[in-house]
Amino acid sequence: MLPPSSSSGTATAPVTAPQEPRETADALEADRPAEPRAGVGASASVGVGVGTDRRAETDPRGAESRTAAPWGTDPYANALRNGRGPLFLRRSDGWLLPLEVERWCSDAGAADLSALHRCEGPVLDIGCGPGRLVAELTALGHRALGIDVSEAAVARTRRIGGSALLRSVFDPLPGEGRWGTLLLVDGNIGIGGDPAALLDRAADLLSTGGLLIAETSPLDIDERAQVRLDDGRRAPAEKAGPPGPADRPFPWARIGTPALLRYAGACGWRPADQWSAEGRAFVSLRRPRRPRRPVRERSARTSSQSAESANSTPVINSQLER
Repeated sequence: MLPPSSSSGTATAPVTAPQEPRETADALEADRPAEPRAGVGASASVGVGVGTDRRAETDPRGAESRTAAPWGTDPYANALRNGRGPLFLRRSDGWLLPLEVERWCSDAGAADLSALHRCEGPVLDIGCGPGRLVAELTALGHRALGIDVSEAAVARTRRIGGSALLRSVFDPLPGEGRWGTLLLVDGNIGIGGDPAALLDRAADLLSTGGLLIAETSPLDIDERAQVRLDDGRRAPAEKAGPPGPADRPFPWARIGTPALLRYAGACGWRPADQWSAEGRAFVSLRRPRRPRRPVRERSARTSSQSAESANSTPVINSQLER
């Protein structure tokens, strides 16, 4: 899951086929204009790194800001390092949404492959999490890149053979307007809590006629909520000390296929396919035919979105809606 973030810069050249996944990620990172970073290592939207990176991350999961404190010890990072939960999204009313950490940290399953086998051209996995899809796509011969705002997620993706960058979907990204397929699975259609804004950004990233593959809730719902990460061990009121980034709420959305098709239709996207596998629902959409915004205009829009979200909490990008 992620929110729109800002940073100045122009779209970079298309991603080239990797010889070595880590080398590819490093080359893509070098392709981006230098930016001020704080703390040790790269900082990112979902509260990764020590926070004075001034680019706010507002992926449609909610407004997320790079001005947040480190997420190196947040429940999400801990779950990825351990390869298991428990991990939940907690609503303000106490309702818990279980997140499937064990599945995310496993190899790609049959449902995942049903989506990956539909991918066309170079693939961008938005909110790649621990990287199972990027690694599988690479093994299948695709040029693939994952982006995530969690340092733990990016590190794990690279460790298992995938290419990944510490980046929000709303940051300037390599190959804007040239990606053949975008993936929004494991609940990432909920990034920022604004599916329409996420679809708009996706259209900027895809090539003409490009494909968006999204996983939707198997329920017919259209829900927006403020949520927070929770490991289920202690209620927020029981936690000692001042609240950290992982304790603050962020916007999230859960939508079923009918709701996604409504949003997509209003934005000019063309339905391509719908299917289900292993109890999971998927939709593929074709990029709307519209004049492409100049890079400068896209950069200005992203900067504006980031400024509005500068005081909001960063979010992780690999949370599933179940």
